[in-house]
Amino acid sequence: GTAGAKMAHPSVEITHCNDEECKLVLGSTDLAVANSIRRVMIAEVPTMAIDWVAVEKNTTVLCDEFIAHRLGLIPLKSEIASRMNYCRECTCDSFGCENCTVQFTLDVRCDTEAQRSVTSADLHYVATGAGQDCPCPPAVGGLGGPYSEQKPILIAKLRQFQHLKLRALAKKGFGKEHAKWNPTAGVAFEYDPDNALRHTTFENPEDWPKSEFSQLPADKHQAPYDPMGKPNKFFLTVESCGSLRSSDIVMNGLTVLREKITRLQQELRGQQDH
Repeated sequence: GTAGAKMAHPSVEITHCNDEECKLVLGSTDLAVANSIRRVMIAEVPTMAIDWVAVEKNTTVLCDEFIAHRLGLIPLKSEIASRMNYCRECTCDSFGCENCTVQFTLDVRCDTEAQRSVTSADLHYVATGAGQDCPCPPAVGGLGGPYSEQKPILIAKLRQFQHLKLRALAKKGFGKEHAKWNPTAGVAFEYDPDNALRHTTFENPEDWPKSEFSQLPADKHQAPYDPMGKPNKFFLTVESCGSLRSSDIVMNGLTVLREKITRLQQELRGQQDH
């Protein structure tokens, strides 16, 4: 009864949060719940990424497939993803519409002896609706993303007379389909920072650096063994790749997890009614 009451009211404490990184502590919950949140943030939070590329001219040293792959991995600012349709679910009759795709063009030619770098700043938005501002600009460099002051992402390098011209469509997706839709650069996950549960075996504990969440005094390197203990406090660090703010990744991940549980409940109720 007491354990169930504790599990019914998990706690969340945000210890640090900015656009790039969010640190939070989950308490009074189970390892399975904390791990579900971690996995959902990585694999099921929708973002925008380039998914279709038509190469019109490519005289670079890189093949078309290589360039298309590099384009797909450029993080795009994806606040719009929640309002976009998946292409497979969109009702448009054409190859794509403003509700499910965002179109870019790239046309770069090197006419000098100096090497020319083709970067994410060379991607130009093609307006298809009323708005003229790009709804999902590259997150690094170029069209006003949150990290636009940083150097844009390199796509290819051109020598004299080399030419790269293409059209690209960005679509909505999630990390389970392809890693390019993963909004996180990493999700660090830690529990039992003083190793009281002995889930990790240290031959010489004093040789290992302490966790930043350690509560041991300076002269201690490992907590006494607790054979009956269970993980109930989890330290998560969510780092964004630039497509979404770290706080949005956490909130969107919780929303996705809640929707999955709701669908499961509805399915179970439907089967009980029959």
